[in-house]
Amino acid sequence: MHEGRTNFSELQADLGRGEQDRLVYFAFDLLWLDGKDLRKEPQIERKRLLKDLIEAHRLEEPIFFSEHHEGDGQALFIAAGKLNYEGIISKRVDAPYRSERVEAWQKIKVVQKGKFPVVGFIKDPSGVAALYLGKKEGKDLVYMGKVGTGWSRTTSAQIRKALDTVVSPKQRLTKTIRKPKATWVEPKFYADIEYRDITSEGLLRASSFKGLSRGTRRS
Repeated sequence: MHEGRTNFSELQADLGRGEQDRLVYFAFDLLWLDGKDLRKEPQIERKRLLKDLIEAHRLEEPIFFSEHHEGDGQALFIAAGKLNYEGIISKRVDAPYRSERVEAWQKIKVVQKGKFPVVGFIKDPSGVAALYLGKKEGKDLVYMGKVGTGWSRTTSAQIRKALDTVVSPKQRLTKTIRKPKATWVEPKFYADIEYRDITSEGLLRASSFKGLSRGTRRS
C-alpha cells in the first residue's frame, strides 16, 4: 500500500528485491468452507461468508477483506481514475464462481495518456519494430522505456519514413543506455502513448502507440 492505494510498481520492486515485509493480501472470494463447496453460491453470499470468517477469527493486517460497492459502476470508475487507481473489477452479485473467463466478471482499466519524445527505434524490414521514448525533466532527457504495439503495417512504414529524416549518430539521452539494436534519432517527433502506470524504474508499463507528431514541447 502506498498513500492509501495499492501500488503495482512498488509491489514489483519489492518482489524483485525478495522483500516481503510490506506485502498485504486482499481476500476477495471464498470457494470452500469446512469441506463445503461454495462455488455454486451467489457471489454476494460467498463474500458474506468470507467476511464472517475473517471477523470470527479476528484476522488482521496483513490480511484484509476486499470491500465492494453496489450501484453506479460508471461513477465508481470515474472516481477510480481521479484517485489514480489502475481500474475497477465488476462482478454480478448473483453469479456462481467460474474458473474460466465469463461476462459476469469484468476488469475495466483506467488508461493514462501522454506525449513522449521518440529518442530511437528498432528497424524491421518494412518499418519499425519498437520505439524508444524519453521525457524532458528540466534540462535532462531521461529514458522512459519502449513501445512496440499500436500500429498497423502501413503506419509502421510511415513512422519509419518520418524518423529516417532525423537519424542521429549518437543518442540524445542525458544518461546513455545500452541498446545495441537501436537507431538513435533527434527528439523531434513525439509519440502519443496510452499506458497503465510508471514502474519503480521510471518506465512506462503496458504502453500502446496512438499517433506521431512533430513539434517542440516545453519541459
